[in-house]
Amino acid sequence: MNSSRYQRQNARSPFSSLMAHGEPWVWLMSGSLAVAVTMVIGLLLFITVRGSIHFWPRPLYEVTLRNGERCLGEVISRERQLKNISDDQTIQDRVLVRTADFRTDSTRYTWFDQQNISSIQQPQFATVIERFEGGLFHGFPVCLLKDGIPTGDSPEAAWQQYQEISPTIQKRFREANRIDRLRRGDLQKRLRNARLALFDARLKQGNDHPIVEKVKNEEEEISKKVAEISSLLDKKMAALRKANSSWKFKFKTVDGQSVIFPVEEIIQAWQPNNISLLGMSSVYGTRWWEFLSDNPREANSAGGVFPAICGTVSMTMIMAFLVAPFGVLAALYLREYAADNSLTATIRIAINNLAGVPSIVYGAFGLGFFCYGAGGWIDENFFSASLLADNQPTFGTGGLLWASLTLALLTLPVVIVATEEALAAVPNSMREGSYACGGSKWQTIYRIVLPRALPGIMTGVILAMARAAGEVAPLMLVGVKKIALDLPIDTSFPFIHPEREFMHLAYLVYDIGFQSSNSQAAKPMVFTITLLLVTIIAVLNIAAIYLRSRLKRRYALQEF
Repeated sequence: MNSSRYQRQNARSPFSSLMAHGEPWVWLMSGSLAVAVTMVIGLLLFITVRGSIHFWPRPLYEVTLRNGERCLGEVISRERQLKNISDDQTIQDRVLVRTADFRTDSTRYTWFDQQNISSIQQPQFATVIERFEGGLFHGFPVCLLKDGIPTGDSPEAAWQQYQEISPTIQKRFREANRIDRLRRGDLQKRLRNARLALFDARLKQGNDHPIVEKVKNEEEEISKKVAEISSLLDKKMAALRKANSSWKFKFKTVDGQSVIFPVEEIIQAWQPNNISLLGMSSVYGTRWWEFLSDNPREANSAGGVFPAICGTVSMTMIMAFLVAPFGVLAALYLREYAADNSLTATIRIAINNLAGVPSIVYGAFGLGFFCYGAGGWIDENFFSASLLADNQPTFGTGGLLWASLTLALLTLPVVIVATEEALAAVPNSMREGSYACGGSKWQTIYRIVLPRALPGIMTGVILAMARAAGEVAPLMLVGVKKIALDLPIDTSFPFIHPEREFMHLAYLVYDIGFQSSNSQAAKPMVFTITLLLVTIIAVLNIAAIYLRSRLKRRYALQEF
């Protein structure tokens, strides 16, 4: 009797066996991983869908209310809501319509209750106009005007004629803008450089020195040449503007009012209710190309983000080239040269703690040390003429170089820790074999240790690039601007201008999403810029991962 009771007490249940083997914990960990992966994939899909549909041409609807009021716009969403009517709760449908009103030059979002709508239809020739100023416009084509004289007898003929003349007019308009921005900008830079050279010569040599007289004559010659070139550019621009100003497009709104637009101010136009799927795809691709290649307009709420793309990529690449050498050298010293004592342990603790410092602290340090400290010293010793003549600092303010250095400091702990782990993963037998063959300490590190640690080092650089590309707070202090159309990297000499302020995609998300006066209108642009930023980070990381895999195949499979 006692033996059977003892056996029952010591018998193992199936649950205790699973617990002993740790299988419930395996399921818990795998379930947590599945939830995390699902959340990440869901977030990426949400951003991709919301960001990619922004430029797809939506159909235009003419909404007629029961009171006779009419509007023309895009139906953005539909929803149901509960309403209390005479103490009774009823469910009512409503639609959100985005209308472009030329009178207010803004895009409006309006909710309409379904019970107040008399009819909804899709007019065949309803047209969407994207303008350089004023945003979108919704209306109906009437006719084209050539020097004020109508040239088309129907909306169809006017639309066909507009499609024929628009490429030529847009080409003239882009040429005029190129002359105004680039050619005139280059001339102004030549004048400013000549004036600063004269000021610098007077500052260093005095007013009566022969060098000053020589520089003054050169400045006068440059001024004459610039004046001659400017006169030729003025004539060319006047001819281009005159040829374009003769063409105008007349539209009417849904309530019958007439409005006339110069054709050169129309970026593009499309009739979403009157085009095929191929035509809609063409409009979609054109709008995306404009977004990727054009400059921003309307306080960053319209136009393109090319300056922000250039600024984000250039800053991230420069930061990676700056942080990699310092991080690798610091990790090499800590792992290969420094003694394992309390001082080394303290340094490692400090490095790990630096990874948790708020990024805005790095921005304040970069502003004080790099911009005001190092930049001010550079201006005083090398750019004193510009500082005294224009009271305008060159390096003593925010710029691409200081932003890259600040983010290099921000991501330095990540690279150091990853590099140390990669160096520790190299077997000591390889080091001892190198020493046995007569190799020195540096030869062993350079030829044996570093090549096999490169994949791990690349992992640290990848993490640093991903974090730096998405930072906003420190950049607001050390160089990023709301509008900065002068690219930090261009085709002029020198190719890289580290002193220039720049635009950044992450800051654009903050600016449009939280500083816009119309949050409903800014929401689609926020998703689109976020999708572009995630794509750029993914492309940079994929390139780095590809390089890491090649290094791993080359070195990791080699055994000593």
